[in-house]
Amino acid sequence: MDEKTLNEFKLKMENSLKVYVDELSRLRTGRASPSLLEPVIVDAYNGKMKISELATVNIPEPKLLSIQVWDKGLVVNIEKAIRDAGLGLNPIIDGQIIRVPIPDLTEERRLELTKVASQFSENAKISIRNIRRDAMDYIKNEQKNNKISEDEEKKIHDVIQNNTDDKIKEIDSIYADKEKEILQI
Repeated sequence: MDEKTLNEFKLKMENSLKVYVDELSRLRTGRASPSLLEPVIVDAYNGKMKISELATVNIPEPKLLSIQVWDKGLVVNIEKAIRDAGLGLNPIIDGQIIRVPIPDLTEERRLELTKVASQFSENAKISIRNIRRDAMDYIKNEQKNNKISEDEEKKIHDVIQNNTDDKIKEIDSIYADKEKEILQI
């Protein structure tokens, strides 16, 4: 197995980790984060657009998002899109600025969010393990076709396994941090 192919498997694992981190960033933890508004789609200019394409989102306080809308005619559309997105947010229009207070989470909702985060974590681990399996199959096939020696197969196997173990540990660490953040009162 050449270095390029090995790097492709490592890159796939890294991309799985990025997707996992992105999924977690969208979970509402009671603190303001611009990523909360990522799934919100606004009717604008005869199409569908993200808020980040229509306004600047700031965090002036830990429990408040401030949205500076660039086109005054879209303020109502953005406010309506946030309200209708099912995020449990209640935007307030203040001229060309929309303020979005982030309500406190109930204990029940916090526990629900930790379960969702745990599921994201498990899915990320499965993805990493599937990539490992594909890489192992690839190197076994390479060895069977006499493209690499048994010693090379063993070395590459160890590299892939170590990379897999590192990514799984990283996922566990990220999950632990997110769980603390969610359960913090």
